[in-house]
Amino acid sequence: MTTDLHHHGDVEATPGLVDLAVNVRAGAPPAWLRDVLRAALDDCAAYPDPTRARAAVAAAHGRPVEEVLLTAGAAETFTLVARALRPAHAVVVHPSFTEPEAALRAHGHRVHRHLLAPPSYRLTAPPADADLVVLGNPTNPTSVLHPAADVAALCRPGRTVLLDEAFADTDPGEPQSLAHRRDLPGLLVVRSLTKTWGLAGLRVGYALGPADLVAALAAVQPHWPVSTPALAALEACAGADTAPWARELADQRQALLDLLPPGVTPVGTPASAFVLLRVPGAERVRLALRDAGFAVRRGDTFPGLDPDHLRVAVRDPDTSAAFAAALAAILERP
Repeated sequence: MTTDLHHHGDVEATPGLVDLAVNVRAGAPPAWLRDVLRAALDDCAAYPDPTRARAAVAAAHGRPVEEVLLTAGAAETFTLVARALRPAHAVVVHPSFTEPEAALRAHGHRVHRHLLAPPSYRLTAPPADADLVVLGNPTNPTSVLHPAADVAALCRPGRTVLLDEAFADTDPGEPQSLAHRRDLPGLLVVRSLTKTWGLAGLRVGYALGPADLVAALAAVQPHWPVSTPALAALEACAGADTAPWARELADQRQALLDLLPPGVTPVGTPASAFVLLRVPGAERVRLALRDAGFAVRRGDTFPGLDPDHLRVAVRDPDTSAAFAAALAAILERP
């Protein structure tokens, strides 16, 4: 069966359902950030000027501005890489977010899938001759957080490592992030405001990497890719302390895990804003959960997973308790 690389959780999260299918933080953006966005509307008659936002992102990560590329959502970087680079051996580490592979294939690149082994789904070395390696950390959908040293070991001269850190700030203090590492050859780190700040509809992100690689990506990027409100959000959020939310998230994630009924097995060691579950008869369960008012993400569209996987977003304990009760009732049915 061909994997649908373009299937995402927003397809599952139809109106009227409790959304556990999309990994965007619930209840965001906060009021102060909404005020920033409203104020930015007054400047929308002029073309976007990225100068201040780019400088703010550079300062937040201790980099010169030449190593910062602002993008219309983190996912735009995947398309820019597919346009700008000509890898001889592109490798995507799976299970993972599918848009990088989709972008590479859409631009005519052959892609090798490096599948990580269950139940831990911990990082192993891809083929030595890979000149483009793509992975996420923490990884969507497994919620596994790979040690920074293991990811850094992938970097070498002649290889580009595209590291998706869209969920890095779900780890308190971000100790495994490589966003500050300027010494690693070919490392391109992708970041997003979508998840933590609840800005999926704004399409705002950025990439960090060597100046020559950033320039190559910028050369194939459309003019004015990031809107004025998105630039205002970047400037306002750059360097913000997300650790308190990440610690709260960790408590909420543990509460969800503690509530899971017998027969439902968490995959690996979850460390992000979602958990991957192995559920017997997951497709039947997913449809029954919809009937009960809950949307969850099917797992079989991720390479390396099978139909008995479901991804569930971490929410507040009351929501998780209601979900767990509905799940238990469904599993008890013949």
